[in-house]
Amino acid sequence: MRMSGRSRPSLACRGLAAAGLALALLTAGCGAGSSSTSTAADTSPTSPASASARAALAAKQLARNTLVPLEGKAPTPELPVTVDSSDGRKVTVADASRILPLNGSVAEIVFTLGLGDRVVGRDITATFAEAAKLPQVTKAHDVSAESVLSLRPTVVLADTDTGPREAIDQIRDAGIPVVVLDPATKLADVSTRTTRIAEALGVPAAGKALNARIAEDLEKARAAVPDGSRPKVAFLYLRGSAAVYLMGGRGSGADSLIEAAGAVDAGVETGLDKPFTPLTSEALVKARPEVILMMDKGLESVGGIDGLVDIPGIRETPAGLDRRVVSLEDGVLLGFGPRTPLVIDILVDRVHRT
Repeated sequence: MRMSGRSRPSLACRGLAAAGLALALLTAGCGAGSSSTSTAADTSPTSPASASARAALAAKQLARNTLVPLEGKAPTPELPVTVDSSDGRKVTVADASRILPLNGSVAEIVFTLGLGDRVVGRDITATFAEAAKLPQVTKAHDVSAESVLSLRPTVVLADTDTGPREAIDQIRDAGIPVVVLDPATKLADVSTRTTRIAEALGVPAAGKALNARIAEDLEKARAAVPDGSRPKVAFLYLRGSAAVYLMGGRGSGADSLIEAAGAVDAGVETGLDKPFTPLTSEALVKARPEVILMMDKGLESVGGIDGLVDIPGIRETPAGLDRRVVSLEDGVLLGFGPRTPLVIDILVDRVHRT
């Protein structure tokens, strides 16, 4: 089973792809420059909008499912460059005219940098509107080397969870540079991944500008965290049709988001030191979450909130009794990209509601 970065748990089921689990809003446009366009409420960090107002705006932006590229003229790649690939190789990129990102959140960064008009295909997890008409080069979640090669890319961006390995080798053997990135599993990884992608594409200045914008948006989101108690939040990864029931722990990716929203990860607090652990009623009762955090498809797969509370142990938790469930789109929640500040805006509001 796979999941998001590519929406799949690649640290627990096939490893539950920490980076594979999965966040951009953004209105169409193109270009990249040094000026920033806030992706959340346009207010000073010293006088943040109320959490509810920020969350409402963030929800609207996510509902549009479009991206907000950097302001200004689109950057021109300065190539060639030689960069480190996370599979231990040195990769030289000489041409970024036909970019193929094999990961949805990586694609979001490429588009937001202002290079969307150079993207020639997409992974199944690139679900934002700007990528909708691009040819898909994955079957389920596995990359089709034939589909990739048919698009004549000049550079391919993948992550360590992209596979199968034979397909990646076949793409490389055809002479196409493949830059492999580490998965993003926490907020700190957003800037690292953005920097690496921008450098690989020859637009490092645009990468710095995007990181500055994301940092500003995250600062505003965190400024809205209310003083006082820190609610306990349990992240559940569920796929009812596949009988997959998991609780997030340390390293799930959600733990970083929950902490940034001024809450406590219930799984981590109870000692779950793996990203994902099989869900049991005993673990739920012990964790006593006040809020349950999920992905939209996971909640849908168990029959919505009505079906969720029928899962053994859920009804015995404060969250189950109060039916307090926060659900966000699969590709956005753990995407760790330009839309991550919107996720924090929504979590700050929804997990602190009384």
